Amino acid sequence: MFTPKMLARLIGVAALTALPLMGLSQAGQLDTSDDRVSLEAESRLPLEDLRSFAKVFEQIRRGYVEEVDDSTLLEFAIKGMLQGLDPHSSYLDSRSFTDLQANTTGEFAGLGIEVGIEDDYITIITPMDDTPAERAGLRAGDVILRMSGKSMRGVSLDDAVEKMRGPVGSPVTLTIGRKGHKEPFDVTLKRDKVRVYSVRGEMLEDGYGYLRISQFQLDTGGDLVRAMNKLKKQGELKGLVIDLRNNPGGVLQSSVEVVDAFLEEGLVVYTEGRNESSNLRYSASPGDLSKGAPLVVLINDGSASAAEIVAGALQDHRRAVVMGTDSFGKGSVQTVIPINDDRAIKLTTALYFTPKGRSIQAQGIKPDITVERVQVTRMDGRARTTEADLAGHLGNGNGGKESGSEDRKRAKADQDDWYSRDNQVFEALNVLKGLNLYVRRVPGESGEKRTAEAEERKDKVARVRPEDL
Repeated sequence: MFTPKMLARLIGVAALTALPLMGLSQAGQLDTSDDRVSLEAESRLPLEDLRSFAKVFEQIRRGYVEEVDDSTLLEFAIKGMLQGLDPHSSYLDSRSFTDLQANTTGEFAGLGIEVGIEDDYITIITPMDDTPAERAGLRAGDVILRMSGKSMRGVSLDDAVEKMRGPVGSPVTLTIGRKGHKEPFDVTLKRDKVRVYSVRGEMLEDGYGYLRISQFQLDTGGDLVRAMNKLKKQGELKGLVIDLRNNPGGVLQSSVEVVDAFLEEGLVVYTEGRNESSNLRYSASPGDLSKGAPLVVLINDGSASAAEIVAGALQDHRRAVVMGTDSFGKGSVQTVIPINDDRAIKLTTALYFTPKGRSIQAQGIKPDITVERVQVTRMDGRARTTEADLAGHLGNGNGGKESGSEDRKRAKADQDDWYSRDNQVFEALNVLKGLNLYVRRVPGESGEKRTAEAEERKDKVARVRPEDL
């Protein structure tokens, strides 16, 4: 049983021994002598406030309607102390700490399916490549009706994800409902290590690539390099869309690596905090994976923290045109400090600033070109006949391919895919095409001069200001 005096001394010891973990000890070492701790606690801690805390603690443990053990009460006190600082400082219990590590590394033991909720049931959005789910033949749109015999109706997304995770090799049976099947069927899977890649890429059109960065994990820089190499194997890049929409952030160092991949030199970001170890500067090293191809970065109000570092740095260096809507505005840095083997605290230790000294905290990144996400419908006119449709028409003077109404209809259908599915990506692609046309079409320029100045112009393409368009 704790007395108020014993509790005050315990809190004083805990507060002091935490300092070296946070890097706040000037000497770097702690004298653990009882007398030393007692003297420092009395000189540095507000004893009257600690006495009040001890009294409240004692009233709760004696008079609360249900008995609560001392360890639980102290854990509640730690949680409350951190939650009172800012929205991003928090206490990480065993489950939260494990989840954070899984999100940071991109690795966990589970089934390898991305899920959502539809009609009160857990529905598979997509099975991840090379995972138990994919190997078992699960498909997008499958509904998980039961898990190990227990109904999944009404189960929250967090609870469903927790149930799917478990030790490597442990079995789980899913009862699946699938369109086209009259009856549900069972699928038994064994959990395995799952690697979630934070970057995926594809070609939008010939020469124009698209990179989606979903979050910033420890290996996001490596994921980016792999995605870029796959794109470059499909031909020379004329432009690249980097999609950071709804990216909540993550590891600061990974955001630096992403910016570094597209800059030859210069400051990427710097941080400032009360502690000297929190004052850091990160700069780019030579080498641009895109070889100077123009970039468009897409952001929205779900783009936060590390995503804003990338957008802000590329914007400050005029290396990319930032499009979309204002970002979230989280300009603070959190340090994860382990307390023991399975618990930690996440503490805000610094603010970050873009290369030009802009603080994003509570402001966000403003796009160079504002484009709202909307649903677009095309106003179709009457079907038109072209010259190529007319009987007896002359062929193209250069021997080129003819363009009839059916050809145009097919081309329009291909274009409508991105136009109607994601208008922001469609507009980003148009900007990339405009940047290429603006720089590369110079009246009166000879072929030899274009060849001689090709490399110099590539660099200029990336730095055209939005107001020049």
